[in-house]
Amino acid sequence: MIDTYAEHKRGMTNSYPFTVTVVIPAFNEGHGISTVIERVRSYLPEAEILVVDDCSTDDTTAQALAAGARVERHPVNRGNGAAVKTGIRRAHGEVILLMDADGQMDARYIPAILGPIAEGFDMIVGARTRDTQGDSRARRLGNQALDVLGSYLVETEVRDLTSGYRAMRRDVIMEFVHLLPNRYSYPTTSTLALTKAGYAVGFVPIAGQKRSGGKSGQKLLRNGIKFGLIILRMVSLFAPLRVYFPVALLMQTLALISTLISIFITDVERGLHIPNSAAALIVGGIVVFMFGLLGEQIAALRFDRRDR
Repeated sequence: MIDTYAEHKRGMTNSYPFTVTVVIPAFNEGHGISTVIERVRSYLPEAEILVVDDCSTDDTTAQALAAGARVERHPVNRGNGAAVKTGIRRAHGEVILLMDADGQMDARYIPAILGPIAEGFDMIVGARTRDTQGDSRARRLGNQALDVLGSYLVETEVRDLTSGYRAMRRDVIMEFVHLLPNRYSYPTTSTLALTKAGYAVGFVPIAGQKRSGGKSGQKLLRNGIKFGLIILRMVSLFAPLRVYFPVALLMQTLALISTLISIFITDVERGLHIPNSAAALIVGGIVVFMFGLLGEQIAALRFDRRDR
């Protein structure tokens, strides 16, 4: 992994040894999409800029076209992840740079994110620093918890799994595009999928910005539900046994403790026996372990099929 990359070397040009498509998923971002496109264009004058309008009800498409972007429009609202998948499939560039349309992703980090791709990395993630503007404490803690879990699942350090600011080789991400969900956890899924498959994934520190306009659609309850679903998806897709086995082992340990308490403390007169609570924990632990083993085999087959 890499921590930093020089943003602008003296005499460096904006050309790269690959073609670039900047994919910008957008929904009702007409108030600021043109500004985002102009900033991107100042760093990537020759890149294809593809705005995927997820059935906006405002003038997002018109503003994007006027700013010089190519636009793909969904006939119905399908979600942010679906817009990203459309962009990946319709992109013409060899490398895809993903950016949001709300202005939170500073275009000045484009050289830092694209540079390592030219040096051999398959994906570079813009990992937000702690001083990122607009993030609540609860959201930061949730993101840190996801990073810890993700690192445990793929057995290597990952950072800022929810950051959508990233560059990746198109031929690589096309192998996993079918795994990406239609809603909001596509950054987590793409990072873990490439890492699990052995591709070179790096991280560069960035600082996010406040939205350029409009209101955020984030809600506490919605975020909590989304957080839980992302965790379940991460566990199921990438390393089920690394979670299911410790849970099964804990249940067996609790069963043993319950049995010992019953034999030596609460039900001494009954002699050697297994209480109902211990029996339930034993059976439950076996079931959890078998589910984990089955999930692990399915996850392994998914990546084995990709290799073949």
